[in-house]
Amino acid sequence: MTEDIIPQDTQIDALDAREHIIIKRARVHNLKNLSVALPRNQFIVVTGLSGSGKSSLAFDTLYAEGQRMYVESLSSYARQFLGRMDKPDVDYIRGISPAIAIEQKVSIRNNRSTVGTSTEIYDYLKLLYARIGKTISPVSGKEVKKDTVTSVVDYLMALEDGTRVMIMAPLQQNKDRKLSKELDLLLQKGYSRVILNGEPFFIEELIAEGKPEPKGEVFILIDRAVIRHDEEAETLQMRLADSVQTAFYEGHDECHVQLGDEKRVFSNRFELDGMVFEEPSVNFFSFNNPYGACQTCEGWGSVLGIDPDLVIPDKSLTVFEGAIAPWRTEKQNEWLQPLIKNGIRFDFPIHRPFNELTEEQQELLWTGNKYFGGLNDFFKHVQAQTHKIQYRVLLSRYRGRTACPDCKGSRLRKDASYVKVDGKSITDLVLMPVTKTLEFFQNLHLSEHDLAVADRLITEVTNRLSYLVRVGLGYLTLNRLSNTLSGGESQRINLATSLGSALVGSMYILDEPSIGLHPKDADQLIGVLRSLQQMGNTVIVVEHEEGMMEVADQVLDIGPEAGSGGGNLMFQGSFQDLLKSDTYTGRYLSGRMEVPVPTQRRPWRNCVEVHGARENNLKNVSVKVPLNVMTVVTGVSGSGKSTLIKKILAPSLIKALGGHADATGKFDKLSGDINKVAHVEFVDQNPIGKSSRSNPVTYVKAYDAIRTMYADQPLAKARGFKPSHFSFNIEGGRCEVCQGEGQVKIEMQFMADIYLTCEACGGQKFKQDILDIQYHEKNISEVLDMTIDDSLIFFKDQPKILEKLKPLQDVGLGYIRLGQSSNTLSGGEAQRVKLASFLTKGATPHNGNILFIFDEPSTGLHFHDISKLLTALNALVENGNTVLVIEHNMDIIKCADWIIDLGPEGGTNGGHLLFEGTPEDLVKQAETNHTAKYLKPKL
Repeated sequence: MTEDIIPQDTQIDALDAREHIIIKRARVHNLKNLSVALPRNQFIVVTGLSGSGKSSLAFDTLYAEGQRMYVESLSSYARQFLGRMDKPDVDYIRGISPAIAIEQKVSIRNNRSTVGTSTEIYDYLKLLYARIGKTISPVSGKEVKKDTVTSVVDYLMALEDGTRVMIMAPLQQNKDRKLSKELDLLLQKGYSRVILNGEPFFIEELIAEGKPEPKGEVFILIDRAVIRHDEEAETLQMRLADSVQTAFYEGHDECHVQLGDEKRVFSNRFELDGMVFEEPSVNFFSFNNPYGACQTCEGWGSVLGIDPDLVIPDKSLTVFEGAIAPWRTEKQNEWLQPLIKNGIRFDFPIHRPFNELTEEQQELLWTGNKYFGGLNDFFKHVQAQTHKIQYRVLLSRYRGRTACPDCKGSRLRKDASYVKVDGKSITDLVLMPVTKTLEFFQNLHLSEHDLAVADRLITEVTNRLSYLVRVGLGYLTLNRLSNTLSGGESQRINLATSLGSALVGSMYILDEPSIGLHPKDADQLIGVLRSLQQMGNTVIVVEHEEGMMEVADQVLDIGPEAGSGGGNLMFQGSFQDLLKSDTYTGRYLSGRMEVPVPTQRRPWRNCVEVHGARENNLKNVSVKVPLNVMTVVTGVSGSGKSTLIKKILAPSLIKALGGHADATGKFDKLSGDINKVAHVEFVDQNPIGKSSRSNPVTYVKAYDAIRTMYADQPLAKARGFKPSHFSFNIEGGRCEVCQGEGQVKIEMQFMADIYLTCEACGGQKFKQDILDIQYHEKNISEVLDMTIDDSLIFFKDQPKILEKLKPLQDVGLGYIRLGQSSNTLSGGEAQRVKLASFLTKGATPHNGNILFIFDEPSTGLHFHDISKLLTALNALVENGNTVLVIEHNMDIIKCADWIIDLGPEGGTNGGHLLFEGTPEDLVKQAETNHTAKYLKPKL
């Protein structure tokens, strides 16, 4: 390594902190006295093997110090915690800017948070619709308007000179009073005349002694005037305004104006076509507010109801063949017979497959008619019988979360959709892909007045939508739940939100923003990061994507190995120099090392076939998924990969095998060798445990053996300790101050909670007498602090423990610590811990024939680690299982036995099946196919 690439301590001390961010001798986690100077306002990529120390440098050193210095600038209340907020373990850090970390964790667990709310776009939309939304009556299609004092006076003053007008209010008579009494009260209020049955009368006349009780329709005569446009017009206008206001008050929001023989009625109520409408306000469009939320689902968008997919599981069957599952039994068949006997009377085709019926015919099965009781009546009958156990079991079989029937999943009260801006309701906008919503705002037609009112709001919405499109998320809808996004998607949403805030002079630290992006979309993302840097920010990206390194101003390579073998700065310089370097990254990028292409593709005989998938943007796709081989599903971001696999194949197959799953997307039927699949295992990137105590060693069931081993030590036996004493989850041996967490949470009212090391146990999680028990001179806390690689050497004479831990190393996780809290693992790491748990002997109850589905397992992996991952995935196939992978990484795609490619673009322009076959056949389409174009150089 050349001397000028790695800065020496003397060189570091001499640098100017106005031009560089300087770190001297960082020792955080596995960093080995690492010194580095990062030039300001540049685009810097930090790379290296998984676990080499990239995140320790970027997040745990740079970002942690930036956050600490920020809190130091706050009030004394905040600073009282700072004495205890750990400084990163470095000699010094100089020239640091305000730091913003954009990580790829899906941190949102809130089921109400959506893409629209988390990017603040929805807040602007609510304001926009409250200010300029026009309420349109669903009956006549006319705009609902209410008259105001101003609008009535404007109408009167626009009449011709000399027009005589009478301003009246209908008398609101109290049922318990006679009309004469009511008139007497009017007299006391100061009114002198009324119109009775169309004739004017003095009130005194009508209630004089001896007069009969008046009968008929009564109007209070508020004022009479002649319209003039001379010098007294202003006085007249004020007088009319006063009179109209009085008329609205006395007439309970109604004012009548008589013009000769013609009468005009003005209403201060918001109504039309016999319907009273709500006036738009911000809360009217908020599903997080009881006022705006749909009453049926309370703003959740879904209800626990009858799942149509469970009721009609095989859409290719006819009603006669038993498409309706609950009516197949002898007892419930009595519901089916009237339909079969009488179908001919109302022209219902009982011999036509369900998926070929029209929407009206499908709906008729639920609603029924005079000839037969529909499914709705059937389930009401079952509901009424739930005091009997068999009916409770029957009902539970068909229950599931379904879209709310009232709001159709939009979460808002129904009348919110009556409010339109340029013909679209807020519900229409949140259900469109972001690209379509952006088009709508770019081509908005508004009146001059509305444009003046909403100009700033439209600018904000358009900017934020265009940032979402630029970071490759144009295929999402604003209604999409935040907690259903992948780690990469949620990170890019945070990135788009940061772009919207337009900060300058900051330090942005990103964790693999290219995750979940096809190489084609990654190029677009690079442009976004560049614009962030050109605004005057330092952009530091932890990344393995080749395209990202190629355009960086500087690349830092941390290594040489992972875990305790990493933590050194191996290279700093340009991409061209990196290609010549002897680091793993340099060797893979220059082609001196590579992930080998398999010599042959595995043949297959059996498959599961999905027919007619139409969910989201899928365009009637039918596709074969081969069994007992490795299949990779590819395509640009938003092309429909996740919809096809997660929403259709996985849930429908789980249900076909007798399990429970979420609602299935729209498709015709599932066919093929379903009986050859024993079980479906969906290995996603969600955290491996709900609590912060969950960790890799407990997840792969190795901790039980470790605790038993410590309880067998002579000192432990002498003190009467059981294996449970070595658990940090239950009382006994754990530190009770932090309850075995090692950290204490301080709730901050003005920013994110801060976690501080427990002062009682010093972060060791256990009481001192437990820590006295040692094995090979290490206590239980020190063992939990070891990396997987180190622990395999430490436990070399403990085969039971080795058997459980070895798979973690096999999937490329040798660098993580045994006791590392699950909430510090990235999505990709959590997914690989799950993969390791399946590789341990006896972990899978079924003897082969499991369909494993992985979503982007290459997340967070260096080229060198991908070969380890491929070995693990191939091991699953060798054990007689099927591996199905949704992936963009070309090294994994080139090793597939079979490829399914969707596209050609994302969102509405995607959803077509472009290719099914081997990688060799795919690259023949390099001219026309995005995936083939990037795959060709790899084969």
